[in-house]
Amino acid sequence: MNLDQPDSRALESARDHALRLIEFPRALDLIAARATSALGAERVRALRPWTEHAAVEEALATTEDMVSYVLRTPEWGPPPIPNVRAALSRLGVDGSVLESLALRDCGVLLASSRRARQDVRRRTEDFGRIAALADRLLVQEALEERLDRSIDPAGELTDAASPELSRLRRSLRSERSSLVARLERFTGELPDRLRVADASVTVRAGRYCVPVRRGGRSQVGGIVHDESASTQTLFVEPAFAIEPMNRVRELELAERREIQRILAELSDTLRPLVSELSESLDALSELDALFALANYALDHGGTRPKLIPEGEEAGYRAHQVLVSGPNAGGKTVLLKAIGLLSALAQSGVIPPVGETTSLPVFDSFFAIIGDEQSIDASLSTFSAQIGNLREILESSDGRSLVLVDEIGSNTDPAEGGALAAAVLLRLSSQTALTVVSTHLGELKTLAGEEPRIVNASLQFDPATLRPTYRLLRDRPGRSYALEISQRLGIAADVLEVARARLSEGSRALETVLAELEEREDELNRLRGTLERERAVMTEERTVLDEEKAEATRRSVELKDRERAAEREARGRAERYLLDARRDVEETISTLQEGFGQLIAELPDSIAGEREALVDKARTAARVARRAVESSLSEVRSGAPEPPEESEAAVDPVRSFDLGDRVQVASLAEVGRLVTLEADRAVVELGGVRMTVSPAVLRIAPEEPEKGVRSGRKGEWRAPSLTVSSEVDLRGLRVDEIEPALVPALDAAIQADLPRLRVIHGKGTGALRERVRQLLAGDARVPSFRLGTYREGGIGVTVVELTESD
Repeated sequence: MNLDQPDSRALESARDHALRLIEFPRALDLIAARATSALGAERVRALRPWTEHAAVEEALATTEDMVSYVLRTPEWGPPPIPNVRAALSRLGVDGSVLESLALRDCGVLLASSRRARQDVRRRTEDFGRIAALADRLLVQEALEERLDRSIDPAGELTDAASPELSRLRRSLRSERSSLVARLERFTGELPDRLRVADASVTVRAGRYCVPVRRGGRSQVGGIVHDESASTQTLFVEPAFAIEPMNRVRELELAERREIQRILAELSDTLRPLVSELSESLDALSELDALFALANYALDHGGTRPKLIPEGEEAGYRAHQVLVSGPNAGGKTVLLKAIGLLSALAQSGVIPPVGETTSLPVFDSFFAIIGDEQSIDASLSTFSAQIGNLREILESSDGRSLVLVDEIGSNTDPAEGGALAAAVLLRLSSQTALTVVSTHLGELKTLAGEEPRIVNASLQFDPATLRPTYRLLRDRPGRSYALEISQRLGIAADVLEVARARLSEGSRALETVLAELEEREDELNRLRGTLERERAVMTEERTVLDEEKAEATRRSVELKDRERAAEREARGRAERYLLDARRDVEETISTLQEGFGQLIAELPDSIAGEREALVDKARTAARVARRAVESSLSEVRSGAPEPPEESEAAVDPVRSFDLGDRVQVASLAEVGRLVTLEADRAVVELGGVRMTVSPAVLRIAPEEPEKGVRSGRKGEWRAPSLTVSSEVDLRGLRVDEIEPALVPALDAAIQADLPRLRVIHGKGTGALRERVRQLLAGDARVPSFRLGTYREGGIGVTVVELTESD
């Protein structure tokens, strides 16, 4: 944002006059106090309203960018900005040499320029306008480093400025030290009658001297350079010190020549960069000014106003607002606020306004506020106001803002009111916006004559006789003169006479306005009551919603506990039955072994009975196995126990025919019965034959649902799966992964898919880790890996379902 703005000479005087009356300079002072440098503050105080719509938009957008930048980087602030304008101007003259302090400040300018450019350019993608400003900053790191090395913070050349300067200073320190040591020894050896008490070596006229009593001058010899105030002490350079002191002086002169040479060399190095240095100084001061504007907006909750397009300004119905009401009601404050907010916004300042604020762009500002009488010009207050009104009528146009406080006052009310009405009627069709305050009752009727004029008032609390500063549109204000007078102690009989002398129209208007205020107060009270009742209802609804949510939560929690208890019980029952099955098989095996030996020892004469015993033993074993497997199947499926059946009813051999569709209870799989014997059956499942006990077989329904393991021991469900080569788990919680992944994995395996793509996303990695745990614990998965770049990267796990060659 270029803050150097051209002025329109024709309107400059009127504009500056208006800006002063609305306290625009004072507002800029408050903003400038937030700058970090004198140049930044100076730039803020130099702000003036832009008059071009596009320029105002750009200025506000740039300030808004700085606001965003400050919010994003709250630790940032403009670096030091030295005022080197005079030094740069002098440097522009060929052969000129800058002093070391000026050269130090130029080094500071280079360092600040580099730092600011680096800071701002880090976020060029977000703050383009601020980054463009940073592009104007000069970076010369080698020159910056040389200046920093050559000049210390106090502005003195360092020994590192040049090898010759370093050598000269070493020699100078050595010579001085040696000379002072000789002089101190000389002073210590002087007789008491010649020596001055507590005296030491000192410098007079640039040369080292020793103090001696005046009476010993001839005995000491040398050159007298000074005397004390009492004239009793002489400061003498002894003869033996003259030559060493001459060498010191020669070294000092050589040092001074070398310093001057270095300063000239550094000045010559900077001279070609005068233009760039001036541009950097300008850009840094603008950054500082924007920093002040941004902090002002943040401190006051400012919002960038919307600018009304130029073509739409003429479409506003109200071109003039006539504000009436009592004294001390806030009318003057309103006029100044309207003008000040508009002037600040047009100067690139984000004003303290709400988000829905829209402002026009004015070409010129005019204001008549306060007492402007002049003794020198022989002008009364009324005459001064008339002179200003004449200038406004002659100079204002369709893009002017006009602010007039107490129009038509300080003269005869009848003639003043008539003149004010004529002026307002002209201005209503001539200006973009005119805001006028008045006490004249007859002006309140202008809104009925001219649709472009609207009445307004500032709300006044009749109970406390204090303004509320709330603007009420389309309603003239009451003067409250009699009410205020009564509060201030004017006698009641005097007030009664005053009321009686009011015109009929004035009394009628005051009555109507008073009734309107009463009705509005009542409406406000009703509105407040309604709002309070609505707040209570909202609070009660919130409480009910919270209670409902708590009841729902408890219900869900109870169901979860019931399911958890049921799962735990089924798990314990399953473990018990698995142990029982193992015990039953061990017992049957032991009994079969002992029973076989017993049968073998029986005589052949009872062979028939022996075969019957064998059949009964086998039947008993089948019944035992059947009972255990049936209970285990019921526990796993969660189904209620079936009613007890007779031994004949559960005879597994008589329950099936070869080729039947059967279901293996322990596996919940459906296959075809291939072979059936008394103690074993062969079932073909998916092309694989397995041998099972007939006791674990069931007749499968004609269209069975495929049981799918959930992956957790003892739990079964039968979803209808659609075979797919990928499963998307994004959006699930970690505890929801297993019920979603395992069925998809089962379906892919049953469909003989070569691989399954599991989409879990990147996120925190919790879903990816749970998928890895489940796949690592599934013996059916030969291998798995993270996806390649084309497959989705670490957001995807690819499950290989076939062994690689």
